[in-house]
Amino acid sequence: MQRQTLRNFGLLVFVTFIGLLVFPAVSSAQKVVQLNFSNFFPAPHKNSVLAEAWCKEVEKRTNGKVKITYFAGGTLTPAAQTYDNVVKGIADIGESVLGYTRGKFPIMAMVDLPLGYRSGTQATGLINAYYSKFKPKELDEVKVLFLHAHGPGIVHTKKPVYKLEDLKGMKIRAQGTVVPIAAALGASPVGMTMPETYDALRTGVADGAMAPFEALEGFKWGEVVASSTEDYGAAYTAGMFVIMNKRKWNSLPPDVQTVMDQVSHEWIEKQGKVWDEIDKSGLEFTKKRGNKVIALSKEEEARWVAAVRPVIDEYVKGVKAKGLPGDEALKFCLDYLKTNQK
Repeated sequence: MQRQTLRNFGLLVFVTFIGLLVFPAVSSAQKVVQLNFSNFFPAPHKNSVLAEAWCKEVEKRTNGKVKITYFAGGTLTPAAQTYDNVVKGIADIGESVLGYTRGKFPIMAMVDLPLGYRSGTQATGLINAYYSKFKPKELDEVKVLFLHAHGPGIVHTKKPVYKLEDLKGMKIRAQGTVVPIAAALGASPVGMTMPETYDALRTGVADGAMAPFEALEGFKWGEVVASSTEDYGAAYTAGMFVIMNKRKWNSLPPDVQTVMDQVSHEWIEKQGKVWDEIDKSGLEFTKKRGNKVIALSKEEEARWVAAVRPVIDEYVKGVKAKGLPGDEALKFCLDYLKTNQK
Protein backbone atom coordinates (compact mmCIF):
# COMPACT_ATOMS: atom_id res chain seq x y z
CA MET A 1 0.00 0.00 0.00
CA GLN A 2 2.81 2.40 0.96
CA ARG A 3 4.70 1.54 -2.26
CA GLN A 4 1.53 2.24 -4.33
CA THR A 5 1.03 5.54 -2.56
CA LEU A 6 4.59 6.59 -3.36
CA ARG A 7 4.12 5.62 -7.02
CA ASN A 8 0.92 7.72 -7.17
CA PHE A 9 2.67 10.63 -5.51
CA GLY A 10 5.53 10.40 -7.98
CA LEU A 11 3.10 10.37 -10.88
CA LEU A 12 1.35 13.43 -9.48
CA VAL A 13 4.64 15.32 -9.13
CA PHE A 14 5.57 14.40 -12.73
CA VAL A 15 2.23 15.57 -14.16
CA THR A 16 2.41 18.79 -12.14
CA PHE A 17 5.93 19.45 -13.40
CA ILE A 18 4.91 18.96 -17.03
CA GLY A 19 1.91 21.22 -16.47
CA LEU A 20 4.12 23.98 -15.15
CA LEU A 21 6.27 23.73 -18.25
CA VAL A 22 3.46 23.69 -20.79
CA PHE A 23 0.42 25.53 -19.53
CA PRO A 24 1.98 28.87 -18.51
CA ALA A 25 3.36 29.24 -22.03
CA VAL A 26 -0.01 28.41 -23.56
CA SER A 27 -1.80 30.73 -21.14
CA SER A 28 0.66 33.54 -21.83
CA ALA A 29 0.27 33.13 -25.58
CA GLN A 30 -3.50 33.29 -25.24
CA LYS A 31 -3.34 36.56 -23.30
CA VAL A 32 -1.38 38.48 -25.95
CA VAL A 33 -3.71 40.78 -27.91
CA GLN A 34 -2.54 41.10 -31.51
CA LEU A 35 -3.53 44.38 -33.19
CA ASN A 36 -2.60 46.22 -36.36
CA PHE A 37 -2.32 50.00 -36.88
CA SER A 38 -2.72 51.60 -40.32
CA ASN A 39 -1.30 55.08 -40.95
CA PHE A 40 -1.13 57.13 -44.15
CA PHE A 41 1.94 59.12 -43.10
CA PRO A 42 5.18 57.88 -44.73
CA ALA A 43 7.39 55.88 -42.37
CA PRO A 44 10.12 58.59 -41.98
CA HIS A 45 7.55 61.34 -41.29
CA LYS A 46 7.67 62.52 -37.67
CA ASN A 47 3.93 61.94 -37.32
CA SER A 48 4.52 58.35 -38.33
CA VAL A 49 7.42 58.01 -35.91
CA LEU A 50 5.20 59.39 -33.14
CA ALA A 51 2.39 56.95 -34.00
CA GLU A 52 4.80 54.02 -33.87
CA ALA A 53 6.04 55.30 -30.49
CA TRP A 54 2.41 55.24 -29.31
CA CYS A 55 2.26 51.55 -30.24
CA LYS A 56 5.46 50.79 -28.35
CA GLU A 57 4.27 52.69 -25.29
CA VAL A 58 1.01 50.72 -25.20
CA GLU A 59 2.97 47.47 -25.49
CA LYS A 60 5.32 48.56 -22.70
CA ARG A 61 2.61 49.66 -20.26
CA THR A 62 0.53 46.54 -20.80
CA ASN A 63 3.61 44.45 -19.99
CA GLY A 64 3.45 42.72 -23.35
CA LYS A 65 -0.26 41.91 -23.17
CA VAL A 66 -0.70 43.89 -26.40
CA LYS A 67 1.36 43.57 -29.57
CA ILE A 68 0.72 46.12 -32.31
CA THR A 69 1.95 45.64 -35.87
CA TYR A 70 2.42 49.06 -37.43
CA PHE A 71 1.83 49.81 -41.14
CA ALA A 72 2.97 53.22 -42.42
CA GLY A 73 2.50 54.94 -45.78
CA GLY A 74 -0.98 53.58 -46.49
CA THR A 75 0.36 50.06 -47.02
CA LEU A 76 -2.51 48.43 -45.11
CA THR A 77 -5.34 50.81 -45.99
CA PRO A 78 -5.33 53.80 -48.40
CA ALA A 79 -5.61 57.20 -46.71
CA ALA A 80 -9.11 57.96 -47.97
CA GLN A 81 -10.42 54.53 -46.96
CA THR A 82 -8.80 54.15 -43.54
CA TYR A 83 -11.83 55.24 -41.51
CA ASP A 84 -14.23 52.85 -43.27
CA ASN A 85 -11.67 50.06 -43.15
CA VAL A 86 -11.34 50.45 -39.38
CA VAL A 87 -15.13 50.25 -39.09
CA LYS A 88 -15.03 47.02 -41.14
CA GLY A 89 -12.16 45.60 -39.08
CA ILE A 90 -9.62 45.47 -41.91
CA ALA A 91 -7.48 47.66 -39.66
CA ASP A 92 -7.85 47.47 -35.89
CA ILE A 93 -6.47 50.98 -35.39
CA GLY A 94 -6.22 53.68 -38.03
CA GLU A 95 -4.91 57.22 -38.47
CA SER A 96 -5.96 59.50 -41.28
CA VAL A 97 -7.78 62.72 -42.15
CA LEU A 98 -11.46 63.26 -41.39
CA GLY A 99 -11.83 65.45 -44.47
CA TYR A 100 -10.84 62.64 -46.83
CA THR A 101 -14.41 61.37 -46.42
CA ARG A 102 -16.20 64.60 -47.31
CA GLY A 103 -19.66 65.07 -45.84
CA LYS A 104 -19.37 62.16 -43.40
CA PHE A 105 -18.41 64.30 -40.40
CA PRO A 106 -20.43 67.54 -40.54
CA ILE A 107 -19.90 68.53 -36.91
CA MET A 108 -16.21 67.64 -36.75
CA ALA A 109 -15.55 69.44 -40.05
CA MET A 110 -16.33 72.73 -38.32
CA VAL A 111 -12.77 72.61 -36.96
CA ASP A 112 -11.38 72.50 -40.51
CA LEU A 113 -12.78 75.92 -41.44
CA PRO A 114 -10.47 78.91 -42.10
CA LEU A 115 -10.72 80.28 -38.57
CA GLY A 116 -7.24 81.80 -38.47
CA TYR A 117 -5.10 79.11 -36.85
CA ARG A 118 -1.69 79.99 -35.43
CA SER A 119 -0.13 76.65 -34.40
CA GLY A 120 -0.51 72.89 -34.37
CA THR A 121 -0.67 72.90 -30.58
CA GLN A 122 -3.61 75.30 -30.74
CA ALA A 123 -5.43 73.30 -33.43
CA THR A 124 -4.84 69.95 -31.72
CA GLY A 125 -6.01 71.30 -28.38
CA LEU A 126 -9.15 72.67 -30.00
CA ILE A 127 -10.20 69.50 -31.82
CA ASN A 128 -9.94 67.37 -28.68
CA ALA A 129 -11.77 69.94 -26.53
CA TYR A 130 -14.39 70.26 -29.27
CA TYR A 131 -14.94 66.49 -29.46
CA SER A 132 -15.25 66.28 -25.67
CA LYS A 133 -17.80 69.09 -25.70
CA PHE A 134 -20.07 67.89 -28.53
CA LYS A 135 -19.42 64.10 -28.68
CA PRO A 136 -20.93 63.94 -32.21
CA LYS A 137 -22.80 60.77 -33.13
CA GLU A 138 -20.97 60.72 -36.48
CA LEU A 139 -18.04 59.08 -34.68
CA ASP A 140 -20.08 56.63 -32.61
CA GLU A 141 -19.25 53.63 -34.81
CA VAL A 142 -15.61 53.69 -33.69
CA LYS A 143 -13.62 54.14 -30.50
CA VAL A 144 -11.91 57.53 -30.69
CA LEU A 145 -8.49 57.19 -29.10
CA PHE A 146 -7.49 60.80 -29.76
CA LEU A 147 -7.65 63.49 -32.41
CA HIS A 148 -5.17 66.01 -33.72
CA ALA A 149 -4.94 68.79 -36.27
CA HIS A 150 -2.08 70.39 -38.14
CA GLY A 151 -0.75 73.93 -37.89
CA PRO A 152 -1.86 76.82 -40.12
CA GLY A 153 -2.91 75.61 -43.56
CA ILE A 154 -1.65 78.15 -46.08
CA VAL A 155 -0.96 78.45 -49.82
CA HIS A 156 2.14 76.98 -51.49
CA THR A 157 2.53 77.58 -55.22
CA LYS A 158 4.86 77.19 -58.16
CA LYS A 159 4.50 80.93 -58.91
CA PRO A 160 4.54 83.62 -56.19
CA VAL A 161 1.20 84.76 -54.76
CA TYR A 162 1.35 88.27 -53.32
CA LYS A 163 -2.35 89.11 -53.47
CA LEU A 164 -5.70 87.42 -54.02
CA GLU A 165 -5.71 88.18 -57.72
CA ASP A 166 -2.55 86.08 -58.22
CA LEU A 167 -4.48 82.96 -57.23
CA LYS A 168 -7.18 83.41 -59.87
CA GLY A 169 -7.46 80.30 -62.06
CA MET A 170 -4.60 78.46 -60.35
CA LYS A 171 -5.18 74.73 -59.91
CA ILE A 172 -4.78 74.29 -56.16
CA ARG A 173 -4.72 70.92 -54.46
CA ALA A 174 -7.38 70.77 -51.77
CA GLN A 175 -9.39 68.16 -49.85
CA GLY A 176 -12.56 68.12 -47.79
CA THR A 177 -13.59 71.52 -46.48
CA VAL A 178 -10.46 73.04 -48.06
CA VAL A 179 -12.13 72.77 -51.48
CA PRO A 180 -14.55 75.69 -50.90
CA ILE A 181 -11.75 77.67 -49.22
CA ALA A 182 -9.58 77.41 -52.32
CA ALA A 183 -12.55 78.37 -54.49
CA ALA A 184 -13.38 81.38 -52.30
CA LEU A 185 -9.82 82.61 -52.72
CA GLY A 186 -10.27 82.50 -56.50
CA ALA A 187 -8.42 79.27 -57.24
CA SER A 188 -9.62 76.15 -59.06
CA PRO A 189 -9.63 73.32 -56.47
CA VAL A 190 -8.18 69.94 -57.45
CA GLY A 191 -9.11 67.14 -55.06
CA MET A 192 -6.47 64.62 -53.97
CA THR A 193 -4.88 63.16 -50.85
CA MET A 194 -1.51 64.20 -49.44
CA PRO A 195 0.41 61.21 -50.83
CA GLU A 196 -0.86 62.01 -54.35
CA THR A 197 0.11 65.68 -54.30
CA TYR A 198 3.87 65.59 -54.98
CA ASP A 199 3.45 64.05 -58.43
CA ALA A 200 0.53 66.37 -59.19
CA LEU A 201 2.73 69.38 -58.48
CA ARG A 202 5.70 67.90 -60.31
CA THR A 203 3.75 67.15 -63.47
CA GLY A 204 1.63 70.32 -63.52
CA VAL A 205 -1.66 68.64 -62.67
CA ALA A 206 -1.69 71.17 -59.80
CA ASP A 207 -0.15 74.67 -59.70
CA GLY A 208 -0.09 74.73 -55.95
CA ALA A 209 -1.45 73.20 -52.78
CA MET A 210 -2.80 74.21 -49.39
CA ALA A 211 -1.21 72.71 -46.29
CA PRO A 212 0.97 73.63 -43.30
CA PHE A 213 4.67 74.31 -43.77
CA GLU A 214 5.52 70.77 -42.65
CA ALA A 215 4.34 69.37 -46.00
CA LEU A 216 7.19 71.12 -47.77
CA GLU A 217 9.63 68.77 -46.04
CA GLY A 218 7.53 65.86 -44.79
CA PHE A 219 5.95 65.25 -48.18
CA LYS A 220 8.79 66.93 -50.18
CA TRP A 221 6.56 69.62 -51.70
CA GLY A 222 9.40 72.09 -51.23
CA GLU A 223 11.10 70.37 -54.16
CA VAL A 224 8.22 71.15 -56.54
CA VAL A 225 6.88 74.54 -55.36
CA ALA A 226 8.70 77.88 -55.35
CA SER A 227 6.70 80.04 -52.99
CA SER A 228 4.59 80.06 -49.80
CA THR A 229 2.11 82.78 -48.79
CA GLU A 230 1.55 83.26 -45.06
CA ASP A 231 -2.20 83.93 -45.12
CA TYR A 232 -2.59 83.23 -41.38
CA GLY A 233 -5.80 85.21 -40.97
CA ALA A 234 -7.52 82.77 -43.32
CA ALA A 235 -5.54 79.72 -42.22
CA TYR A 236 -7.43 76.45 -41.86
CA THR A 237 -6.52 73.13 -40.31
CA ALA A 238 -7.32 69.49 -41.07
CA GLY A 239 -8.75 67.34 -38.33
CA MET A 240 -7.21 63.88 -38.06
CA PHE A 241 -8.20 60.80 -36.14
CA VAL A 242 -6.60 57.90 -34.32
CA ILE A 243 -9.47 55.45 -33.95
CA MET A 244 -10.09 51.80 -33.18
CA ASN A 245 -12.59 49.24 -34.39
CA LYS A 246 -15.35 49.28 -31.78
CA ARG A 247 -15.84 45.51 -31.59
CA LYS A 248 -12.12 45.02 -31.08
CA TRP A 249 -12.06 47.75 -28.43
CA ASN A 250 -14.98 46.19 -26.55
CA SER A 251 -13.17 42.83 -26.57
CA LEU A 252 -10.13 44.22 -24.74
CA PRO A 253 -9.62 43.58 -21.01
CA PRO A 254 -10.49 46.66 -18.91
CA ASP A 255 -6.89 47.15 -17.78
CA VAL A 256 -5.72 47.28 -21.41
CA GLN A 257 -8.44 49.80 -22.26
CA THR A 258 -7.31 51.96 -19.35
CA VAL A 259 -3.70 51.94 -20.55
CA MET A 260 -4.67 52.81 -24.13
CA ASP A 261 -6.83 55.70 -22.91
CA GLN A 262 -4.03 57.01 -20.69
CA VAL A 263 -1.38 56.83 -23.42
CA SER A 264 -3.74 58.43 -25.95
CA HIS A 265 -4.45 61.33 -23.61
CA GLU A 266 -0.73 61.94 -23.15
CA TRP A 267 -0.18 61.82 -26.91
CA ILE A 268 -2.44 64.85 -27.52
CA GLU A 269 0.18 67.23 -26.15
CA LYS A 270 3.00 65.33 -27.86
CA GLN A 271 1.15 65.47 -31.16
CA GLY A 272 0.57 69.23 -30.98
CA LYS A 273 4.26 69.85 -30.23
CA VAL A 274 5.34 67.63 -33.12
CA TRP A 275 3.15 69.61 -35.53
CA ASP A 276 4.85 72.83 -34.42
CA GLU A 277 8.32 71.31 -34.63
CA ILE A 278 7.83 70.02 -38.15
CA ASP A 279 6.23 73.27 -39.30
CA LYS A 280 9.37 75.08 -38.16
CA SER A 281 11.53 72.48 -39.88
CA GLY A 282 9.45 72.69 -43.07
CA LEU A 283 9.84 76.48 -43.14
CA GLU A 284 13.61 76.16 -42.77
CA PHE A 285 13.67 73.45 -45.45
CA THR A 286 11.92 75.59 -48.05
CA LYS A 287 14.03 78.65 -47.25
CA LYS A 288 17.25 76.68 -47.70
CA ARG A 289 16.05 75.68 -51.16
CA GLY A 290 15.71 79.34 -52.05
CA ASN A 291 11.92 79.32 -52.16
CA LYS A 292 10.04 82.53 -51.37
CA VAL A 293 8.10 83.02 -48.14
CA ILE A 294 5.65 85.89 -48.56
CA ALA A 295 4.13 87.72 -45.59
CA LEU A 296 0.87 89.55 -46.29
CA SER A 297 0.29 93.11 -45.16
CA LYS A 298 -2.52 93.64 -42.63
CA GLU A 299 -4.65 95.15 -45.38
CA GLU A 300 -4.11 92.25 -47.75
CA GLU A 301 -4.64 89.66 -45.00
CA ALA A 302 -7.96 91.36 -44.19
CA ARG A 303 -8.98 90.81 -47.82
CA TRP A 304 -8.25 87.09 -47.51
CA VAL A 305 -10.20 86.89 -44.24
CA ALA A 306 -13.18 88.60 -45.89
CA ALA A 307 -12.94 86.29 -48.91
CA VAL A 308 -13.26 83.11 -46.83
CA ARG A 309 -15.89 84.36 -44.37
CA PRO A 310 -18.77 83.23 -46.64
CA VAL A 311 -17.33 79.69 -46.47
CA ILE A 312 -17.69 79.74 -42.68
CA ASP A 313 -21.19 81.23 -42.79
CA GLU A 314 -22.37 78.79 -45.44
CA TYR A 315 -21.02 75.82 -43.52
CA VAL A 316 -22.74 76.89 -40.32
CA LYS A 317 -25.98 77.34 -42.26
CA GLY A 318 -25.69 73.83 -43.70
CA VAL A 319 -24.99 72.28 -40.31
CA LYS A 320 -27.99 74.04 -38.78
CA ALA A 321 -30.19 72.80 -41.63
CA LYS A 322 -29.34 69.27 -40.49
CA GLY A 323 -30.56 70.03 -37.00
CA LEU A 324 -27.03 70.26 -35.62
CA PRO A 325 -25.64 73.02 -33.35
CA GLY A 326 -23.89 75.15 -35.98
CA ASP A 327 -23.84 78.51 -34.16
CA GLU A 328 -22.86 76.93 -30.85
CA ALA A 329 -20.07 74.90 -32.49
CA LEU A 330 -18.62 77.93 -34.28
CA LYS A 331 -18.74 80.05 -31.14
CA PHE A 332 -16.96 77.31 -29.18
CA CYS A 333 -14.16 77.23 -31.78
CA LEU A 334 -13.72 81.00 -31.97
CA ASP A 335 -13.77 81.38 -28.19
CA TYR A 336 -11.18 78.62 -27.80
CA LEU A 337 -8.85 80.18 -30.40
CA LYS A 338 -9.19 83.59 -28.81
CA THR A 339 -8.40 82.21 -25.35
CA ASN A 340 -5.59 79.93 -26.55
CA GLN A 341 -3.49 82.10 -28.86
CA LYS A 342 -0.48 79.78 -29.10
